Amino acid sequence: MTGKTLSRWLMVVVRVPAEPSRHRVAVWRELRRIGALSLGQGVWGVPDVPVFSDGISKVTELAQRGEGEVLVLDAVGREEADSARLEALFTAERTEEWTEFLADCGKFAAEIDKEIRNQKFTMAELEEEEQSLERLRRWHRDSTARDVFGAPEAAAAEQQLRHCADRLVDYTERVFQALHQM
Repeated sequence: MTGKTLSRWLMVVVRVPAEPSRHRVAVWRELRRIGALSLGQGVWGVPDVPVFSDGISKVTELAQRGEGEVLVLDAVGREEADSARLEALFTAERTEEWTEFLADCGKFAAEIDKEIRNQKFTMAELEEEEQSLERLRRWHRDSTARDVFGAPEAAAAEQQLRHCADRLVDYTERVFQALHQM
């Protein structure tokens, strides 16, 4: 082993009865929402950093509500390769998340372009686009918090979010111009 510090992880072992399924689904959704890495049947991992604490507490609460249980264990890879593998798997999931985010940014920009092309300059449409941008901002904030190892796509996501905000500023100006000409 070299002098590299091994990353610390929390291993979350979840057992929830199969019925009623709503409890298992709620636990699974919360684990996915916080960005936990599925490592096998009922075993999930997250880096041992504060951003995951509230989510782990909620997972525990949801499991107990369904008469299940959660064990949270401290873990470190036995070898540097083990730690590197966990980091790579976790970062791969963040990469998928950023790829989906970038696709939605593209859809947002295309929607703005379509509204400009169709000259649909209404307050209702502007409010809808503002809500869409706010959703992208929340998604970006949450993804950034989870991306503790820094997936390469994060920089492109930041740039695309700025582009979306700029597109909305342009559209907003066009809406106000159109409304003030009436």
